[in-house]
Amino acid sequence: MNGPAAGHPSGAAITDQEFALFQRLIYKIAGISLSDAKKVLLVGRLSKRLKHYGFPTFSQYYRMLATGQHPEELQVMVDLLTTNETYFFREPRHFEFLRDEIIRPRRNPAPFRVWSAACSTGEEVYTLAMLLAETLPNTPWEVVGSDISTQVLAKAEAGHYPLDRNEGIPPAYLVKYCLKGVRAHSGTFLITPELKRRTRFQQVNLTLPVDAGIGDFEVIFLRNVMIYFDMDTKRKVVANLLPRLKSGGHLIIGHSETLNGIQQGLEPVRATIYRKP
Repeated sequence: MNGPAAGHPSGAAITDQEFALFQRLIYKIAGISLSDAKKVLLVGRLSKRLKHYGFPTFSQYYRMLATGQHPEELQVMVDLLTTNETYFFREPRHFEFLRDEIIRPRRNPAPFRVWSAACSTGEEVYTLAMLLAETLPNTPWEVVGSDISTQVLAKAEAGHYPLDRNEGIPPAYLVKYCLKGVRAHSGTFLITPELKRRTRFQQVNLTLPVDAGIGDFEVIFLRNVMIYFDMDTKRKVVANLLPRLKSGGHLIIGHSETLNGIQQGLEPVRATIYRKP
């Protein structure tokens, strides 16, 4: 027996039973625990896909995905359900720690690499790039951004943002690293080519073992993504990331997150910041 349905102004409603199918599917693919409170969000984001295929029910859309014969549509679903809000210089204390406690005392001339492991549309990657360009002028460095959503990675790689997204960027950085759009691009800004050349983006599913080809890092930012995972998935994600973090390197998570009970192989440095011995 189906439970009450959550509707959406644009059409199809979803039953509790159908929602449970999508909860299991997104957990299986991305490790994301979609709470019952997200039912309206799921309906809002996936209704357009039902309309696209002419499906009157969510069950039909689910059956198409479950066949495994439409990987491109599965990716579309993942993109729609995992896109998260982000912005430049979010949670600034982490960037201050990176600058003052990690980079400034450093005497090693070797390349410095940082991984933004859930980079969404790229604001965190370019924040890190601006900081490294300023604090490591004579040392090679690179920032790698990854996400499970190909849609947000394409936006991140473009480095092209609406002008109202520049809040939080220090004025000096804005002048130096951001190009104001003109004519057709009026009302937008573009990250400078010099900065973009030191960044790289790739799709990574954090719930799976990470390919060694991504390299090793001095710092991994894993912010504002653990809140979507249950305890088992958090353990798995941390275990997948640790081999890519250099000895002495730091893992930084979001201010609303904790690794209590799952910080195997890590020492707490301060709230939300951990070090690999």
